[in-house]
Amino acid sequence: MTIRKIRSRGLLLVAAILAVPASISPLATAPAHAFIVFDPSNYSQNVLTAARSLQQITNQITSLQNQAQMLINQARNLASLPLSSLQQLQQSVQRTQQLLGEAQNIAYDVHRVDQAFQQQYGSTSLSASDQQLVADARSRWQNTVGGLQDAMRVQAGVVGNIETGRAQMSALVGASQSATGALQATQAGNQLLALQGQQLADLTAVVAANGRAQALTEAERAAAADQGREQRRRFLAPGSGYQVGNAQMFNR
Repeated sequence: MTIRKIRSRGLLLVAAILAVPASISPLATAPAHAFIVFDPSNYSQNVLTAARSLQQITNQITSLQNQAQMLINQARNLASLPLSSLQQLQQSVQRTQQLLGEAQNIAYDVHRVDQAFQQQYGSTSLSASDQQLVADARSRWQNTVGGLQDAMRVQAGVVGNIETGRAQMSALVGASQSATGALQATQAGNQLLALQGQQLADLTAVVAANGRAQALTEAERAAAADQGREQRRRFLAPGSGYQVGNAQMFNR
């Protein structure tokens, strides 16, 4: 083998060795998009972002729930009380007013009271006959008895309202305790105040009726005293005196 041939083969071998990296390089080096690169810093940032978004969603849900509960509470506060005792209270007051309106002889009227006292309880007329004095006394007595009867009738009516008031109070207290909102509680409280007002009106009626009866009694007593003085004056007034005459005791 000649030196030229050996040199030629050597050159070919060197060229082959140098050519190997160039030939296998495309197989060993993959394109950049074929690899998945894990970045811990970027991953942590993404987790924090997702957690914050979830927290914001949770806060929004909580806010919506609070708003819904607020609307429910407002609806409860605006709900009207299903129980109303106004009609029963008005009926009780009307019964008491009717009893007062049925006052005998002298009504609860200032003008009529003044007129009655001028006619029946004034000073005894010196020119009135004995029969007129007796009739006036009887009329005053009837006024007194009628006033006492009126007072007792009013008392009986008020006592009859006690049971009605008790039932209404029990129902209103129960409605107040089971009220679902501020409006219902307020309405129940207002009706309890109205019931108290009706009971005070009954008490006022009883006081007025009793006072009327007592006033009539005192007025009759004062008028009777004045009339008694006039009758005593007439009895003691000088007159013709005793006249002798015949008296027949037995029929013959």
